[in-house]
Amino acid sequence: MFDYFPVSADEFDGPVLVTGAGGCIGSWTLALLERAGVTVHAFDLQIDQRRPSLLMNESALKRVTWHAGDIADTKAVKDVVAKTGARAIIHLAALQVPFCRADPVAGALVNVVGTVNVFEAAKASKVERITYASSVAAYGALDNGGAMSTLYGAYKYCNEQTAKVYSEEDGIHSVGIRPGVVYGVARDQGMTSKTTVAILAAAAGQAYTIPFSGDVSWLFAGEVASAFIRSVAKLRTGAPVFDLNGKLASVEEGMKMLKALAPEANISISGKPLAFPMGHSDEPLKAYIGDYGQIPLQAGIQSTFESFSQLLKDKRIDPKQIQ
Repeated sequence: MFDYFPVSADEFDGPVLVTGAGGCIGSWTLALLERAGVTVHAFDLQIDQRRPSLLMNESALKRVTWHAGDIADTKAVKDVVAKTGARAIIHLAALQVPFCRADPVAGALVNVVGTVNVFEAAKASKVERITYASSVAAYGALDNGGAMSTLYGAYKYCNEQTAKVYSEEDGIHSVGIRPGVVYGVARDQGMTSKTTVAILAAAAGQAYTIPFSGDVSWLFAGEVASAFIRSVAKLRTGAPVFDLNGKLASVEEGMKMLKALAPEANISISGKPLAFPMGHSDEPLKAYIGDYGQIPLQAGIQSTFESFSQLLKDKRIDPKQIQ
């Protein structure tokens, strides 16, 4: 499943620092960079290799240098960027919708202050290649954006404006990407993770109900990780922001594909469609950064199901944690 996503070490002139490296997209980013032979440093609140270990073997994990620190701590972020000699930063550290709702102050510190810290660290260390994760939820902060309003979305939109100012005032340029609903191995938290949980439940032979219906963006985790990598594979200018949605299809269509792989699967669907606009085209991003690789929906669901089946067999995932 990695072969769909082209990454070349020749396009990087030094180490790449990945923030939020212990998360789903961070794990895939580490795996793709390491496989390509890029020197990669991982930064997160704590050294937690649980998700990356689902994608990387022990020797590959040892080739990644890990750093523990708080993205909201300005000094810690500046220090890690300087210490690693990073030539590019892929900024993925964030608290998602439920966590921002539960603790708005923590959400603002991580999502907003953390992003400012990344730009300040880049300015101090003269890092010229930066990409960061916005979100489809940012549309909720726009008038007539067509999305539900959330603090998470407001924070993400704030980051887009922050990036614009750093580009215009300081010449610190970046690429922002608004991923839609991401699925794949290592996606296990957040309100939109439930299509992935359903695939895991089917592999484990457990019943599961997806709490939303209708059209969603089926965006394979490796695809979005590859897009972030491609965004820093060369120098960019400005602070453009792009949508990334993968394949728009209904939850029902995806589960039909899953059912073909696991006829005995007891997966049901309930609830209303998600109130996010997930039909925006990926073409502008492709035109700007080039080929980052795509995986057909059926192949993505199949590879995820087969990977989960093997991970369960190897007892590397506890089926009791499915929820």
